[in-house]
Amino acid sequence: MALVTMKSLLTQAGNEQRGVGAFSVGNMEMVKGAVRAAEETDTPIILQIAEVRLPHSPLELMGPMMVQAAKEAKVDIAVHLDHGLTEETVKKALELGFTSVMYDSSTYSFEENIERTKKIVKLAKNYGATVEAELGLVGGSEDGSCDHGIRCTDPEDAKIFCERTGVDALAVAIGNAHGNYPVAPTLAFDVLEEIQKRTEVPLVLHGGSGITDADFRRAIGLGIVKVNIATASFNQLTKRAEEYFRTEGEHNYFKLNEAMVQGTYENVRHHIEVFNCRKDLECIYKI
Repeated sequence: MALVTMKSLLTQAGNEQRGVGAFSVGNMEMVKGAVRAAEETDTPIILQIAEVRLPHSPLELMGPMMVQAAKEAKVDIAVHLDHGLTEETVKKALELGFTSVMYDSSTYSFEENIERTKKIVKLAKNYGATVEAELGLVGGSEDGSCDHGIRCTDPEDAKIFCERTGVDALAVAIGNAHGNYPVAPTLAFDVLEEIQKRTEVPLVLHGGSGITDADFRRAIGLGIVKVNIATASFNQLTKRAEEYFRTEGEHNYFKLNEAMVQGTYENVRHHIEVFNCRKDLECIYKI
Protein backbone atom coordinates (compact mmCIF):
# COMPACT_ATOMS: atom_id res chain seq x y z
CA MET A 1 0.00 0.00 0.00
CA ALA A 2 1.72 3.21 1.08
CA LEU A 3 3.25 5.58 3.57
CA VAL A 4 0.29 7.74 4.65
CA THR A 5 -0.53 10.52 7.08
CA MET A 6 -1.68 9.59 10.53
CA LYS A 7 -4.71 11.86 10.09
CA SER A 8 -6.02 9.71 7.24
CA LEU A 9 -5.78 6.55 9.35
CA LEU A 10 -7.45 8.18 12.35
CA THR A 11 -10.30 9.61 10.28
CA GLN A 12 -11.09 6.23 8.75
CA ALA A 13 -10.82 4.40 12.07
CA GLY A 14 -13.02 6.94 13.82
CA ASN A 15 -15.71 6.52 11.20
CA GLU A 16 -15.57 2.75 11.72
CA GLN A 17 -15.53 2.92 15.54
CA ARG A 18 -12.22 1.16 15.88
CA GLY A 19 -8.77 2.07 17.14
CA VAL A 20 -5.45 2.38 15.36
CA GLY A 21 -2.44 0.85 17.10
CA ALA A 22 0.61 3.10 17.33
CA PHE A 23 3.49 0.73 18.00
CA SER A 24 6.83 1.98 19.26
CA VAL A 25 9.92 0.41 17.69
CA GLY A 26 13.57 0.52 18.64
CA ASN A 27 15.37 -1.65 16.11
CA MET A 28 14.99 -3.45 12.79
CA GLU A 29 13.48 -6.53 14.41
CA MET A 30 10.66 -4.50 15.96
CA VAL A 31 9.92 -2.82 12.63
CA LYS A 32 9.78 -6.21 10.91
CA GLY A 33 7.56 -7.75 13.58
CA ALA A 34 5.10 -4.86 13.60
CA VAL A 35 4.81 -4.71 9.81
CA ARG A 36 4.37 -8.48 9.61
CA ALA A 37 1.45 -8.35 12.05
CA ALA A 38 -0.14 -5.47 10.14
CA GLU A 39 0.19 -7.24 6.81
CA GLU A 40 -1.09 -10.58 8.06
CA THR A 41 -4.20 -8.95 9.53
CA ASP A 42 -4.57 -6.51 6.62
CA THR A 43 -4.73 -3.65 9.13
CA PRO A 44 -3.16 -0.17 8.90
CA ILE A 45 -0.91 0.76 11.81
CA ILE A 46 1.35 3.55 13.01
CA LEU A 47 5.08 2.98 13.50
CA GLN A 48 6.48 5.39 16.06
CA ILE A 49 9.53 6.23 18.11
CA ALA A 50 9.80 8.55 21.11
CA GLU A 51 12.54 11.12 21.49
CA VAL A 52 13.74 9.60 24.77
CA ARG A 53 14.55 6.39 22.86
CA LEU A 54 16.94 8.11 20.47
CA PRO A 55 20.14 7.59 22.53
CA HIS A 56 19.66 3.85 21.97
CA SER A 57 17.93 4.08 18.58
CA PRO A 58 19.27 7.14 16.69
CA LEU A 59 16.69 8.95 14.59
CA GLU A 60 19.02 9.21 11.61
CA LEU A 61 19.17 5.39 11.52
CA MET A 62 15.68 4.43 12.65
CA GLY A 63 13.82 7.11 10.71
CA PRO A 64 14.78 6.07 7.17
CA MET A 65 14.17 2.41 8.02
CA MET A 66 10.71 3.12 9.40
CA VAL A 67 9.75 5.28 6.43
CA GLN A 68 11.01 2.74 3.89
CA ALA A 69 9.24 -0.11 5.69
CA ALA A 70 5.99 1.84 5.47
CA LYS A 71 6.48 2.58 1.77
CA GLU A 72 7.01 -1.09 0.97
CA ALA A 73 4.31 -2.51 3.26
CA LYS A 74 1.21 -4.22 1.89
CA VAL A 75 -0.96 -2.05 4.15
CA ASP A 76 -1.11 1.67 4.83
CA ILE A 77 1.30 2.77 7.56
CA ALA A 78 1.94 6.17 9.12
CA VAL A 79 5.32 7.00 10.66
CA HIS A 80 5.15 9.12 13.81
CA LEU A 81 7.53 10.87 16.20
CA ASP A 82 6.18 10.22 19.69
CA HIS A 83 6.77 12.69 22.53
CA GLY A 84 8.98 15.07 20.60
CA LEU A 85 10.63 17.31 23.17
CA THR A 86 12.47 19.81 21.01
CA GLU A 87 11.60 21.67 17.84
CA GLU A 88 14.93 20.52 16.40
CA THR A 89 13.99 16.83 16.73
CA VAL A 90 10.52 17.44 15.33
CA LYS A 91 11.97 19.18 12.29
CA LYS A 92 14.52 16.39 11.78
CA ALA A 93 11.75 13.78 11.81
CA LEU A 94 9.76 15.77 9.27
CA GLU A 95 12.81 16.11 7.04
CA LEU A 96 13.29 12.33 7.21
CA GLY A 97 9.78 11.81 5.88
CA PHE A 98 7.74 11.19 9.05
CA THR A 99 4.09 11.80 8.28
CA SER A 100 3.17 12.71 11.83
CA VAL A 101 4.77 14.33 14.88
CA MET A 102 3.86 14.82 18.51
CA TYR A 103 5.27 17.82 20.31
CA ASP A 104 4.82 17.24 24.02
CA SER A 105 4.52 20.48 25.98
CA SER A 106 2.16 19.01 28.56
CA THR A 107 4.45 19.89 31.49
CA TYR A 108 4.22 23.60 30.65
CA SER A 109 1.39 25.95 31.59
CA PHE A 110 -1.83 25.80 29.60
CA GLU A 111 -1.07 28.98 27.68
CA GLU A 112 2.53 28.04 26.95
CA ASN A 113 1.46 24.58 25.83
CA ILE A 114 -0.89 26.26 23.35
CA GLU A 115 1.72 28.66 22.01
CA ARG A 116 4.43 26.02 21.66
CA THR A 117 2.00 23.61 19.97
CA LYS A 118 0.76 26.27 17.51
CA LYS A 119 4.33 26.76 16.35
CA ILE A 120 4.70 23.05 15.56
CA VAL A 121 1.33 22.92 13.79
CA LYS A 122 2.53 25.71 11.51
CA LEU A 123 5.82 23.91 10.87
CA ALA A 124 4.19 20.55 10.14
CA LYS A 125 1.82 22.08 7.60
CA ASN A 126 4.83 22.75 5.37
CA TYR A 127 5.33 18.99 5.19
CA GLY A 128 1.68 17.97 5.03
CA ALA A 129 2.15 16.14 8.32
CA THR A 130 -0.27 15.35 11.15
CA VAL A 131 0.26 16.91 14.60
CA GLU A 132 -0.58 15.35 17.97
CA ALA A 133 -0.34 17.16 21.29
CA GLU A 134 -0.97 16.28 24.93
CA LEU A 135 -3.10 18.04 27.51
CA GLY A 136 -3.08 17.05 31.15
CA LEU A 137 -0.32 14.80 32.45
CA VAL A 138 0.03 11.15 31.53
CA GLY A 139 2.02 9.51 34.32
CA GLY A 140 5.59 8.26 34.01
CA SER A 141 7.75 8.62 30.91
CA GLU A 142 8.60 6.54 27.87
CA ASP A 143 11.95 5.43 29.32
CA GLY A 144 10.98 5.44 33.01
CA SER A 145 13.45 8.24 33.77
CA CYS A 146 10.92 10.66 35.26
CA ASP A 147 7.35 11.00 36.46
CA HIS A 148 5.55 14.34 36.65
CA GLY A 149 2.50 12.67 38.15
CA ILE A 150 -0.96 12.26 36.66
CA ARG A 151 -3.30 15.17 36.06
CA CYS A 152 -6.55 14.37 34.27
CA THR A 153 -7.34 16.43 31.23
CA ASP A 154 -9.99 19.08 31.85
CA PRO A 155 -12.74 18.64 29.21
CA GLU A 156 -13.35 22.37 28.75
CA ASP A 157 -9.62 23.03 28.48
CA ALA A 158 -9.45 20.32 25.83
CA LYS A 159 -12.09 22.13 23.76
CA ILE A 160 -10.25 25.44 23.96
CA PHE A 161 -6.87 23.82 23.31
CA CYS A 162 -8.00 22.07 20.14
CA GLU A 163 -9.72 25.17 18.79
CA ARG A 164 -6.74 27.45 19.39
CA THR A 165 -3.95 25.12 18.27
CA GLY A 166 -5.55 23.35 15.31
CA VAL A 167 -4.04 19.99 16.26
CA ASP A 168 -5.13 16.85 14.44
CA ALA A 169 -5.14 14.57 17.49
CA LEU A 170 -5.11 15.05 21.25
CA ALA A 171 -3.53 12.76 23.83
CA VAL A 172 -5.57 12.83 27.03
CA ALA A 173 -4.84 11.90 30.63
CA ILE A 174 -7.55 9.80 32.27
CA GLY A 175 -5.49 7.86 34.81
CA ASN A 176 -3.19 6.22 32.27
CA ALA A 177 0.60 6.13 32.63
CA HIS A 178 3.67 5.11 30.65
CA GLY A 179 5.66 2.00 31.50
CA ASN A 180 4.64 -1.05 33.50
CA TYR A 181 1.57 -0.78 35.72
CA PRO A 182 1.77 -2.58 39.10
CA VAL A 183 -1.92 -3.36 38.53
CA ALA A 184 -4.32 -2.44 35.75
CA PRO A 185 -5.24 1.25 36.14
CA THR A 186 -8.69 2.57 36.88
CA LEU A 187 -9.45 4.86 33.96
CA ALA A 188 -11.70 7.91 34.34
CA PHE A 189 -14.18 7.07 31.60
CA ASP A 190 -16.52 9.82 32.78
CA VAL A 191 -13.80 12.37 32.03
CA LEU A 192 -13.13 10.78 28.65
CA GLU A 193 -16.81 10.93 27.77
CA GLU A 194 -16.94 14.64 28.58
CA ILE A 195 -13.82 15.32 26.51
CA GLN A 196 -15.35 13.49 23.57
CA LYS A 197 -18.50 15.64 23.80
CA ARG A 198 -16.51 18.88 23.71
CA THR A 199 -13.89 18.10 21.06
CA GLU A 200 -13.97 17.11 17.42
CA VAL A 201 -10.46 15.70 16.98
CA PRO A 202 -9.44 12.04 17.40
CA LEU A 203 -8.35 11.29 20.96
CA VAL A 204 -5.20 9.38 21.87
CA LEU A 205 -4.53 7.00 24.76
CA HIS A 206 -0.91 6.83 25.89
CA GLY A 207 0.44 4.28 28.35
CA GLY A 208 -1.48 1.45 26.72
CA SER A 209 0.73 -1.41 27.95
CA GLY A 210 -1.09 -3.06 30.86
CA ILE A 211 -4.56 -1.67 30.26
CA THR A 212 -7.12 -4.47 29.97
CA ASP A 213 -8.61 -5.46 26.63
CA ALA A 214 -12.09 -4.57 27.90
CA ASP A 215 -10.93 -1.09 28.93
CA PHE A 216 -9.30 -0.57 25.54
CA ARG A 217 -12.59 -1.36 23.83
CA ARG A 218 -14.56 0.85 26.18
CA ALA A 219 -12.14 3.73 25.63
CA ILE A 220 -12.41 3.33 21.85
CA GLY A 221 -16.17 3.47 22.20
CA LEU A 222 -15.76 6.83 23.98
CA GLY A 223 -13.61 8.56 21.40
CA ILE A 224 -10.13 7.06 21.66
CA VAL A 225 -8.89 6.42 18.12
CA LYS A 226 -5.10 6.09 18.50
CA VAL A 227 -3.65 3.79 21.16
CA ASN A 228 0.05 3.82 21.97
CA ILE A 229 1.82 0.55 22.76
CA ALA A 230 5.51 0.53 23.67
CA THR A 231 6.45 -1.26 26.89
CA ALA A 232 4.45 -4.40 26.09
CA SER A 233 6.32 -4.84 22.80
CA PHE A 234 9.73 -4.29 24.37
CA ASN A 235 8.82 -6.76 27.12
CA GLN A 236 7.63 -9.45 24.72
CA LEU A 237 10.70 -9.03 22.53
CA THR A 238 12.94 -9.43 25.60
CA LYS A 239 10.97 -12.48 26.75
CA ARG A 240 11.41 -14.27 23.41
CA ALA A 241 15.12 -13.40 23.33
CA GLU A 242 15.60 -14.75 26.85
CA GLU A 243 13.78 -17.95 25.94
CA TYR A 244 16.02 -18.39 22.91
CA PHE A 245 19.18 -18.05 25.01
CA ARG A 246 17.86 -20.69 27.42
CA THR A 247 17.62 -23.25 24.62
CA GLU A 248 20.36 -25.87 24.33
CA GLY A 249 23.10 -25.75 21.75
CA GLU A 250 25.02 -22.96 20.09
CA HIS A 251 23.32 -19.59 19.71
CA ASN A 252 23.68 -17.08 16.89
CA TYR A 253 22.45 -13.69 15.80
CA PHE A 254 20.12 -14.98 13.11
CA LYS A 255 18.03 -17.07 15.48
CA LEU A 256 18.08 -14.20 17.97
CA ASN A 257 16.81 -11.93 15.19
CA GLU A 258 13.90 -14.31 14.56
CA ALA A 259 13.08 -14.46 18.27
CA MET A 260 12.93 -10.67 18.58
CA VAL A 261 10.80 -10.33 15.46
CA GLN A 262 8.45 -13.00 16.79
CA GLY A 263 8.08 -11.32 20.18
CA THR A 264 7.17 -7.99 18.62
CA TYR A 265 4.83 -9.64 16.12
CA GLU A 266 2.91 -11.46 18.87
CA ASN A 267 2.29 -8.32 20.89
CA VAL A 268 1.38 -6.14 17.92
CA ARG A 269 -0.99 -8.73 16.49
CA HIS A 270 -2.78 -9.15 19.82
CA HIS A 271 -3.39 -5.43 20.12
CA ILE A 272 -4.50 -5.12 16.50
CA GLU A 273 -7.18 -7.71 17.24
CA VAL A 274 -8.31 -5.84 20.35
CA PHE A 275 -8.38 -2.39 18.75
CA ASN A 276 -10.36 -3.56 15.73
CA CYS A 277 -13.39 -4.47 17.81
CA ARG A 278 -16.40 -2.18 17.95
CA LYS A 279 -17.56 -0.68 21.22
CA ASP A 280 -20.25 -3.41 21.40
CA LEU A 281 -17.34 -5.90 21.44
CA GLU A 282 -18.25 -7.43 18.09
CA CYS A 283 -14.99 -7.72 16.20
CA ILE A 284 -14.79 -6.19 12.73
CA TYR A 285 -11.99 -8.58 11.82
CA LYS A 286 -12.26 -12.29 12.52
CA ILE A 287 -8.60 -13.14 12.88
